[in-house]
Amino acid sequence: MLTRRKDEKGRILREGEIQKADGRYEFRYYDVNGERRSVYSWRLTPTDPIPEGKRDCASLREMERDILRDVEDGLLTQQKITLNDRWGVYIADKPELKQSTRTNYRYMYDKYVRDEIGAMKIASIKYSTMKKFFNSLIHERDFKVNSTRIVYNILHPVFVVAIRDGVIRTNPMEGIMADLKRSNDWEQPKRHALTEEQQRAFMAHVETSDVFRRWNPLFTCLLGTGCRIGEMLGLRWEDVLWKENVISINHNLIYRMLDSGRVGFHITTPKTRKGVRLIPMFQNVRRELQNEYMRQQENGFCQDIVDGYCGFIWQNCFGRVLTPNRVNHAIARIVADYNQQEERMAAAEGREPNVLPRFSAHQLRHTFCTRLCERENDLKLIQEIMGHANISTTMDVYNESNTDRKKASFARLETITDLF
Repeated sequence: MLTRRKDEKGRILREGEIQKADGRYEFRYYDVNGERRSVYSWRLTPTDPIPEGKRDCASLREMERDILRDVEDGLLTQQKITLNDRWGVYIADKPELKQSTRTNYRYMYDKYVRDEIGAMKIASIKYSTMKKFFNSLIHERDFKVNSTRIVYNILHPVFVVAIRDGVIRTNPMEGIMADLKRSNDWEQPKRHALTEEQQRAFMAHVETSDVFRRWNPLFTCLLGTGCRIGEMLGLRWEDVLWKENVISINHNLIYRMLDSGRVGFHITTPKTRKGVRLIPMFQNVRRELQNEYMRQQENGFCQDIVDGYCGFIWQNCFGRVLTPNRVNHAIARIVADYNQQEERMAAAEGREPNVLPRFSAHQLRHTFCTRLCERENDLKLIQEIMGHANISTTMDVYNESNTDRKKASFARLETITDLF
């Protein structure tokens, strides 16, 4: 008759269970690859007390239950696979990522994740682990919604791939962003277009200012093409097709951390096929580009070469390509100067000042799209000009641009109540 093994308390041990001489319990098993493995605990069952001076841990039977379930499901959770290990697997198998995106992902992971939770076994990472981690980013590092979403977008697919590879069963990131939005009362910041009055005021101030007049060609082109700032700053003279009266958008100029660890310029292609496009060259844009070309014929063209690209249109006073931060800084100075002047005039005239809001170069793109939507009903045409990957983006701008017109229509419809 087979004698069952017992522990020092006289309890019958199951197959694979052993109590060692020092009192620890061991469970031996074979993983899905057929390799012999063991786990240990000072407790056999959850009700057993922890021996004095020993670290608390799950009981052997709790570990055993999870292990047998994982083995049955073909998972590899009991191997010493860390989040850093799985991050390496994920990022190495993403050849489709733009180099700039890959560099940014690596920077964010190394700075905020690797030393915080990266060394943890991925099987031990729970929803509560990730909630605590993101809360630390928000409350200790002052992360806002956009920065938090970047880290979320980096980590979520790492767990997805781990599930597909049979390493873990569930994704501890599921529902995190919705929960964080609720608990932190986040609202996605909404960029608003300039009104026609604000647009005219801004451009008039640029055109008439001795200090800011040199920015007029660039801002005219941003407001007259709807280009993204990287697309505009990356424009070369060869991208301006004078005979066809169109501008070819086929690359971006970006300024960010490179693989070398240094910040610098880099050329990247648009993220989607919709980004490569021809856009119409309106009369005011053509005029400003012609004037800029003639000015550079006298003063010199940009000599910078970035990833083999040269002949850039826009340059600073030293003949170097512009950074987006430089453009946004110029906008901030122009707005501040205009508002000071407007407030002085309003005080002298005894009226409320019509100040300009703070805005960025991207809002000039949004402003162009709004003006386009106010004058054009063909959403597909607008999408093609703007280079929107999804028509829903175009529709959002179109719907917002029509709000004032809808209000006017509602006011006219109010007259039909006379018929009731």
